Amino acid sequence: MMIASDIDDAKARASWALEVLEKSICMHTSAAATQSFQQENVMLKQQLEALLQENNILKRAVSIQHDRQKEFDERGKEVNHLKQLLAQYQEQLRTLEVNNYALAMHLKQAQQSNSIPGRFNPDVF
Repeated sequence: MMIASDIDDAKARASWALEVLEKSICMHTSAAATQSFQQENVMLKQQLEALLQENNILKRAVSIQHDRQKEFDERGKEVNHLKQLLAQYQEQLRTLEVNNYALAMHLKQAQQSNSIPGRFNPDVF
């Protein structure tokens, strides 16, 4: 500024110095912003990688739970089927016990009403 020949020259030189300063500041800011964006980008990529791994783990867990639930449902159906069979067999057992009791009573009655005393071979008349 001291070597400027007049005020217009001083203004021009000051304007040029301000433009150079502005470009320098913009370049420095741009470089800092670029570096900041790059760091943020790296950090976001790491977070994405971690989330993808977590997602895969959760998918496997859901698949395992689904398989377990299917197995549980199948076993529940099997238990219900076995309960039905148990009820049928219990009813069949009761029927057989009643029939057995009735046959025992008929046998007892037949033995008591036997007109011939003593034991005889049933094949001989």
